[in-house]
Amino acid sequence: MRRYFWSLSPLVLVAAACATIGDHGSSLVTVDHYVRVKSTAPAFAGRDALIYVREVALAGAASRSDPAPGGVVLFVHGAGTPAEVTFDVPHKDYSWMAYLAKEGFDVFSMDMTGYGRSTRPPAMNDPCNFSKAQQAQFVPNLIPAPCAPSHPSPITTMDSDWNDIGAVVDHLRALRRVDRVSIVGWSQGGPRGGGYAARNPAKVARLVMLAPAYTRASPLEAPNPLPPSSGPMTAQSLADFKANWDRQVGCSEQYEPAASAVVWTEMLASDPVGATWGPGVRRAPQVPTWGFNQAVVAKMQTPFLMVTGAHDKQVAPERVRDLYADLGSKQKLIIDLACSSHNAMWEKNHLLLFRASLEWLKDGKVNGASEGELKLGY
Repeated sequence: MRRYFWSLSPLVLVAAACATIGDHGSSLVTVDHYVRVKSTAPAFAGRDALIYVREVALAGAASRSDPAPGGVVLFVHGAGTPAEVTFDVPHKDYSWMAYLAKEGFDVFSMDMTGYGRSTRPPAMNDPCNFSKAQQAQFVPNLIPAPCAPSHPSPITTMDSDWNDIGAVVDHLRALRRVDRVSIVGWSQGGPRGGGYAARNPAKVARLVMLAPAYTRASPLEAPNPLPPSSGPMTAQSLADFKANWDRQVGCSEQYEPAASAVVWTEMLASDPVGATWGPGVRRAPQVPTWGFNQAVVAKMQTPFLMVTGAHDKQVAPERVRDLYADLGSKQKLIIDLACSSHNAMWEKNHLLLFRASLEWLKDGKVNGASEGELKLGY
C-alpha cells in the first residue's frame, strides 16, 4: 500500500510516496521530494520549476533531520536517462541507490529541468524541436511532415543544470544539517556534478563518476549569444536504446536481457508523454556543455573516483584518463572496469562498481588505493 502526504513551503514543495522496495532482506522505502527552483533554463527562465528528487532509505530513517553515519549522497544523471531510471533499477540487485542506502548512506537522486519527473519546459511538447532526422519516426502520425523548431536554441544549459543542482544540494544540506554532500554521476553527470563541485568545493565531500564526459578543450563559459539549434531536444526509441548498447558489447553475457527490459520500461514510465509519441520515446533536452575543461579541473581538490568501462564507445576510456591526468586533486583514482560498456551500472559487473563507490565514499580508497589506476573484473 502506498501512503501519500504533502508539505508545502515558500521554497520547497515535497510530495512523498513510501513503498517497500528490494528483496535483499532489508526494508527500504522511497520518498519522492520536489524542490522548487527559480529556473535559469533559457526555455523556462524566471519561472518556478520543480526538481524531482528521489530518496531511498532504510525503513524508519527516511526524511530524518540528522545525517546517516555514511553521509549524504546525491546521484546526478547523464545526457538522456533520468536519475531514478539510471540509479534505482527495480531488478534484482541493480539499484545503486539501494546498495548505498543499505550500507548506511542517506541516498538521493535528482532529475534536471526537462528530464524525467521534473518540470519540462513547454518547448518539449513540440516534436518539431527534434532534429529533422529524429522527426522522421513521427511522420505522419504525430506531425504531417518534418518541421522547423519552434524553439531554435537550447532549452536548458549547463549553467541551468548547475542552478538546479545547487538548489537540491542546499535543500539536502538543510534537510540533513550537513555542510557537504558527496556526488555520484554518470556520463554528462561528470560536467554537471564535477562542474558544480569545482565551483562549490565547500559543499562537496567526494566525487564518484562513471564515464565522466570530459573534453580538455571545451569552452570555459557559455557562448553569448547561445548558438542556434536545429534540434534542441532528443528522442530515444527502444530500437535506438538497444542498438547503442549492443554496439558496446565486448564479452560474453555482458548484460541480462531482463535487466535491459526493466530499464526500458522504467524509461517510458518516466516520460508518459513521450511514451505515446511514435514508437514510444524518451525525450531529453540537447544540453550544450562548458565549464569542465583542463583549466577548471586542474584547480580541483575534491577527492575524485572515476570509472571507465573497457568497452565504452560513448565516453572513450582515453577521455577519462585525460581527466585523471589533468585533475588537480591529490586524492584521485581511476578504475578500469572489465566487460563493461557506458551502461556499466546495468551490466554483470555492476556490483564491482557499486562496491568501489562504497569504499571511496566511506574511506577515500578502493582496495586500499587512493591514487593511480586500478583494474577490476579482469
